[in-house]
Amino acid sequence: MKGYLPARLLRGQVVVGCMLFRHRMKLLNKIGREFSGYNILESGKRLVDRKPLQCSLYVTDRCNLDCAYCTEYDNSRPHPSLDDLKKWIRKIRELGTMRIALVGGEPLVHPNIVELVRYCRELGFATSLTTNGFLLTRKLLAELEDAGLQVMQISVDRMTPSPITKKSFKTILPKLDYFRDSKISLHITGVICADTLPESRAVLETGLSRGIPTEVRLVHADPLHRFRVERGPREELERFIDSMIERKRRGEKIHTSEAILNYQRSLLRGEHVEWTCMAGYKLFFVSAQGKFWICSMVHTDKHIMDVTLDDLYANYRKKSCQEGCGVYCAVSTSLLVEKPVRVLGNEIVARTKRIPSMFRRSSTPDADKAAPSAITNPDGTYQMNGSTNGGPSADDGVTLPKSV
Repeated sequence: MKGYLPARLLRGQVVVGCMLFRHRMKLLNKIGREFSGYNILESGKRLVDRKPLQCSLYVTDRCNLDCAYCTEYDNSRPHPSLDDLKKWIRKIRELGTMRIALVGGEPLVHPNIVELVRYCRELGFATSLTTNGFLLTRKLLAELEDAGLQVMQISVDRMTPSPITKKSFKTILPKLDYFRDSKISLHITGVICADTLPESRAVLETGLSRGIPTEVRLVHADPLHRFRVERGPREELERFIDSMIERKRRGEKIHTSEAILNYQRSLLRGEHVEWTCMAGYKLFFVSAQGKFWICSMVHTDKHIMDVTLDDLYANYRKKSCQEGCGVYCAVSTSLLVEKPVRVLGNEIVARTKRIPSMFRRSSTPDADKAAPSAITNPDGTYQMNGSTNGGPSADDGVTLPKSV
């Protein structure tokens, strides 16, 4: 009996020690995710060479929704074949591209989407996927994670659907719980227009209150500066952008960079922004027919299989369509390449400010286990849980072995 109590206490101390160790490792992992997701070192490689940083590949033109402002779906076209997509993906990789974004249409309607993700990861791409989330199931998410998907962007415009957009939290909210233990980094994006503006703040609050990096951005015009939907009152839009800038500076998880928020504010004010468009060079698109596109708005008839690095570099120039451009991924990449110290510096500072709140959150054992609440008020906030996991990124472009 004399040795029993100390042994039991020792076992208890070991158990508590293991729990504390796992807790601290989980916290350190979360802190690491805040910086790994931006791939600072990997992005730096593309600031000093002539290779592309990212390609957005349309894996299909088809979509299960028909949002009024969208210009990027066509349900009359069949899916491209798996063999064709793999051939294009390989070519994109051989150009030295580090990141690939699988887009559409709606990528999840393609029957081979899991295999496509797996193939991208086998070739060394940092791989993301943009979806409206309607077709996402727990099983499909697990399959995508197993295939190596690193980032998923879910588009949510409103709390409830409308004639303009069906992408709402009413459908997506229950699915966010799938990410509780997922290694996939999730973020949420929405579009601000007159129809969505009354609920845009609630969309932002719903994502942020769950710990999910979230942004809502101005609806963009076509190359002729025409809007397919009503844009909304300028003053109200500007106040909303200003509020996101302030929250970003406080360290809240506003997903986009401060550079893009400032750019959107300048668009609203009609202010000129000095920049050189890198679309078609550091960032480019490939259509579901294999055509090389400068960006989502500017198309060419050149096939991706015929594109060379010299072709890409030829697009490093100011373009007639860049004034007032709303293709924010192209603007973001361009600003990153042009002003890396400012863009990356502001992002690092903003993410560093998140760390104290992570320590406070970690002091509450059940903070990550809050059950999702029901939608009761489009102006309310919701306690939810999400993942911000980042994954490894791609290496430099190489000539790939035929066995891959």
